[in-house]
Amino acid sequence: MQAILNFFETIPTTYRTAVLVSGLVGFWILEGAIPLFAFQYSKVRHAALNFFFTATTLIINFTLAFLILKTSDFTTTNQFGLLYLANLPLWLHVILGLLLLDLFGAYFIHWLEHKVKWMWKFHLIHHTDTTVDITTGLRHHPGESLFRAAFTILAVLVAGLPMGVVMMYQTMSAIFTQFTHANIKSPTGLDRLISTILVTPNMHKVHHHYQQPLTDTNYGNIFSIWDRIFRTFAEVDVTTLKYGIDTHMKTEEHSDVKNLLVIPFQAYRPPTSSKFDGDRKPGIHTDEHG
Repeated sequence: MQAILNFFETIPTTYRTAVLVSGLVGFWILEGAIPLFAFQYSKVRHAALNFFFTATTLIINFTLAFLILKTSDFTTTNQFGLLYLANLPLWLHVILGLLLLDLFGAYFIHWLEHKVKWMWKFHLIHHTDTTVDITTGLRHHPGESLFRAAFTILAVLVAGLPMGVVMMYQTMSAIFTQFTHANIKSPTGLDRLISTILVTPNMHKVHHHYQQPLTDTNYGNIFSIWDRIFRTFAEVDVTTLKYGIDTHMKTEEHSDVKNLLVIPFQAYRPPTSSKFDGDRKPGIHTDEHG
């Protein structure tokens, strides 16, 4: 196990890039071979828009990487964090570390972004995509990228994690993000079986439905157990889903990079169904399945 941690702690950037690019190319090909939806769109233009947000995320992540490293070094040197409260074998420390990173650094911040209005205004840029495919997982407002990085640092500090575990999780997270957003037809039975533990394409697609309450379900990143434990899990026929967010369904709003960047600073628009206290309009109900 120590050898595995050493590998991830010192993994060359070229290796990580090769893994991510290979996944991107592989799922891009699968989307053409076994698509879930036959989108009528320019795939390249759509990808270019989402890659812009990928670039902003990478800049922020590289800028804050030293804080994650310093936090990890602090917890390791001082034996600080929940996982140092007991003398755990290394393999258990790694497994629990991955779980806690997923809980605090992914599930909890994602849930919070759906519950706090000003955070939601940053996160909804991700939800404005009406043609969810592999590049959608790369579509995050720079402000949201800051939230995610901050909670990753918090998770490292709370759990007490060596950098090898952090890098292992981030590599797994990148692969799962590609997998769960890819526009591929996933075998229903197998998908349902795997989703008892791990997030799957069909499970995550539900989260991208354009209306409440389905938008506020299935927050998981790698492990689906958090959605089941905290009762935020939902399962529907994915072929009935409609993507996007009902407050921003016009093309000029969800496909223009300038507008997407300023959405968090525009007036809040309540969705068709209740999102926050006081939002609901009398006589309006949610269409759960689009």
